[in-house]
Amino acid sequence: MAELLGIGLSHYPPLSGIDSDMAGPLRARLEDPAIPAHAKDPAGWPAVMLEEWGDDRGVAAAAEHRASLVEGFDVCRKAIDDFEPDLVIIWGDDQYENFREDLIPPYSVLAYPDMVIEPWAHLAGSSAMEGKANVWGEDASARMAVKGAPREGRWLASQLLDAGIDVSYAYRPLHHPGLAHAFLNTLLYLDYHRRGFPYPVLCFPINCYGRRVVAQKGYVAPIGAEIDYDPPSPPPWRVMDMGAAVGRALRDSDLRVALVASSSWSHAFMVDKTWRMQPDIEADRELYDALAKGDLDVWRTRSLDQLEDSGQQELLNWYALLGAMEAVGRPSPTWSSKVETYVFNSPKVFAVFAP
Repeated sequence: MAELLGIGLSHYPPLSGIDSDMAGPLRARLEDPAIPAHAKDPAGWPAVMLEEWGDDRGVAAAAEHRASLVEGFDVCRKAIDDFEPDLVIIWGDDQYENFREDLIPPYSVLAYPDMVIEPWAHLAGSSAMEGKANVWGEDASARMAVKGAPREGRWLASQLLDAGIDVSYAYRPLHHPGLAHAFLNTLLYLDYHRRGFPYPVLCFPINCYGRRVVAQKGYVAPIGAEIDYDPPSPPPWRVMDMGAAVGRALRDSDLRVALVASSSWSHAFMVDKTWRMQPDIEADRELYDALAKGDLDVWRTRSLDQLEDSGQQELLNWYALLGAMEAVGRPSPTWSSKVETYVFNSPKVFAVFAP
């Protein structure tokens, strides 16, 4: 009989950078001529946002935000190390990185072999990191070994297909030379103190950005721009079904598996109703309260339109985790923490579902 550990965390790109760059997304909004002056005027901002912004445009608050995030990652890493998994499965999103015009699967098992990744060479074209220093002071020659899990990947894809979950699978990268940033950042942050990450990894991308992934080619379109939208992401309930099928398949195996959902919550620069200046704090609070209580019907009945309206597209990664945890009888976390912010683009949540 398997044992399963559930982990929820963030792959927030600016955490890779230095504190003086962390408020970059908000600073970019302040320079956007399409955003009206009243939305950019600090006089109309919430008091907490003003306090974070301070008189240094968020630099001091960035150090506090980083400390809170590192603390959350340390809790998650300790849970993984104490569990000693045979396999780590990561649900994350692909933002026009590995999957592009020739193939956009709703979700896919990447049964890759062992890899040696060059994080900063591979992130050189990232809008979040291009031309910026990273917090570890590493250069483009830095390398990171990632253990693959091709045998387990083939097995899991087979189990899901047998269960009626039409999952795609792949044995090698398509357009990205390493791992998309949702997976790469997850590993970088779980190894924030640079001790290595010895566990085999199976990446499981979900098409969280659906309507926008090819249309915007991984970037955010200007406000008011005419967009020829793509087909949508899979609906939240279906992603929960997929996660539940993963949980049931693993439950009946002999593996010790850590299931990881990787995403921040509402992304300010995706929330048009706040002029992309603020995340949807209230929507995040509602889902976090339901998460803490194990009231997953609140999650299950949330529509894709509602998630997109709140800039919560990436929460589809958490939907898969919650579906798996519910399927094995553990719908609520044994520990969780929410780091709210207005200035640093997105609230972040950490969670552990102990075995």
